[in-house]
Amino acid sequence: MPSRRQFLSFAGGAVLRAGSFVPRRLFAETPGAPRTLSLGTRTIDVHGRAATVFGILDGAGQNGLDLYQSEGFDVRLANGTDASTVIHWHGLTPPFEYDGTEVAQALVAPGTTHDYRFDLSRSGTFWMHSHHGLTEQSLLAAPLIVRADSERAIDRQDVTIMLHDFSFTPPEELLARLTGQDATVIGSGTAAMNMGMMRTGPGSMAGMDHSGTAGMDNGSMPGTGAAPAMGEMAGMDHAAMGHGNMQMDLNDIAFDAYLANDRDLSDPLVVPVDRGGRVRLRIINGAASTNFWIDLGGLNGTLVAVDGMDVSPVFGGHFEIAMAQRLDIEVVVPGDGGVFPILAQREGDRTRTGIVLATAGAQIAKVPSEAERIAPPVLLDLERQLVAAAPLAARTPDRRIALDLTGDMMSYVWGLNGLTYEERSPLEVTSGDRVEITLRNQTMMSHPMHLHGHHFQVVGLGAARLNGALRDTVIVPPMESVTIAFDADNPGEWPLHCHNLYHMAAGMMTTVEYV
Repeated sequence: MPSRRQFLSFAGGAVLRAGSFVPRRLFAETPGAPRTLSLGTRTIDVHGRAATVFGILDGAGQNGLDLYQSEGFDVRLANGTDASTVIHWHGLTPPFEYDGTEVAQALVAPGTTHDYRFDLSRSGTFWMHSHHGLTEQSLLAAPLIVRADSERAIDRQDVTIMLHDFSFTPPEELLARLTGQDATVIGSGTAAMNMGMMRTGPGSMAGMDHSGTAGMDNGSMPGTGAAPAMGEMAGMDHAAMGHGNMQMDLNDIAFDAYLANDRDLSDPLVVPVDRGGRVRLRIINGAASTNFWIDLGGLNGTLVAVDGMDVSPVFGGHFEIAMAQRLDIEVVVPGDGGVFPILAQREGDRTRTGIVLATAGAQIAKVPSEAERIAPPVLLDLERQLVAAAPLAARTPDRRIALDLTGDMMSYVWGLNGLTYEERSPLEVTSGDRVEITLRNQTMMSHPMHLHGHHFQVVGLGAARLNGALRDTVIVPPMESVTIAFDADNPGEWPLHCHNLYHMAAGMMTTVEYV
């Protein structure tokens, strides 16, 4: 399937292929030398329009990093951009000084390098992204895949899918309009629907057509449906959506596009797969401000890991994924072959993105960029089903902390316990403690909460206790609470924040400090 995006240009003369996220052989650097990751700018095509974004390239010119656990993390970060920045290794648990945040180190100035060297405690699907300013929105992010050495002999194809939301409007302007409530011009082009501000909830959804779009031409291709329509998920708890007459706010911004591996559905990445082949989808939600529903279309999937941590298998065709979370889903390609779109649909919307798996000789039809039905909110339905494959050892907590998530859309000031990051009072823990934090969302927006330097176990959803997944990011829906537990075994001062980039920038971050 020829693409108009045969090559993407990278600042400094390197070339990044449009299919750079396709599974590849691991690149062999010079023995004993650190792997180099280069930051720069590149040009991609979004709806037929050129867009300048950032990139993080390895020594082979591939976007991101793919390595085996036994190799350790030995990386030299080279900043080829014109601004100082720092890159966070999301999901890894390095010593504090290597976390890649402004709390842990000085910014990496333009034209300089910074070295990171530490052992890798586990394998899994992780990612890397800017932790300074709003450059993550401009795609200063990439996959970080750590493979177990036992995977060298596995007969399996890996496909990494990196999701993004995208706007031609600079992120600084988007934030200024949010904080200034100039909501009528957020986004640009055709994405500026509903005057640019997507405030949806059970009240405003009353007039939406949930029955599908009559006459939509989906051809005969599987996977051109949608995430489950609201109310169709068995056992779905919609209580968190309404809370009486209060309205849940779903999306801060109407973006111009939603991308999978840098491409929209007008020209999706097509990945060749074998008939009867086993494929592991490594799905990373790198969006700055969007939760998605994953739709496997005509394939049945087995969810085997979340946030790089193994879980008891969960079977299905639709899976929710919040900002910064990852899903590892295994599928088997039917023996008779075919075309299999893997789609990500934005919650509360019909808009979607994705890639296409295709066997040799299959005829590939266009996949509509809008689904037939509006996707429901991403809540805690999947979370209730997850069980950690290797849970924390049973232990009474030494420290219990209640943390309120505060703020509102009107003022667009977000915080924790009513305090912004500048006003923060760090959460104090002691080495060796088992710590439980109950995250209590007092707002009408969901917040994907991320703790650096640790993996935590989800042990409570509201009043219910459970032996949930190990994670590094968990979503807390409006007026709900989630309790997480972790062992304080990595001293430092670790950020704890909402991974909606604009909420974090508007104050929803604190630190967990060892004392």
